[in-house]
Amino acid sequence: MDVKAVLIKLKPDSQVHLATWLSEITRLKDEAITSIRNEGISVESWFEVQIAGEQYLLAYIRAGDAARAAEVAASSTLEVDRMHQQFKRDTWERSGMIDCKLLIDLHSEAESA
Repeated sequence: MDVKAVLIKLKPDSQVHLATWLSEITRLKDEAITSIRNEGISVESWFEVQIAGEQYLLAYIRAGDAARAAEVAASSTLEVDRMHQQFKRDTWERSGMIDCKLLIDLHSEAESA
């Protein structure tokens, strides 16, 4: 099981794009769940973070194979995935992406079954 997190710096003035992205993910929730299922992701979470007046997103996934998940996402034709790819192009500062190092991954036995 791959557990990954990345801190993503957003371009200045991305708040409107972020609000639209969140609204669209919410509207397309069933399709978003289908998408992560297709990618082999069991958990995908997003957090908004402010650091020194700059806006970031923290993305977390738990997947059987994170590399495969990325490949499936890149070739997806689902509306939710096309919208997410556009959001990334419009708002992410590619030079501002930081991979997080996993230190501890705890879960209860009930969750691992």
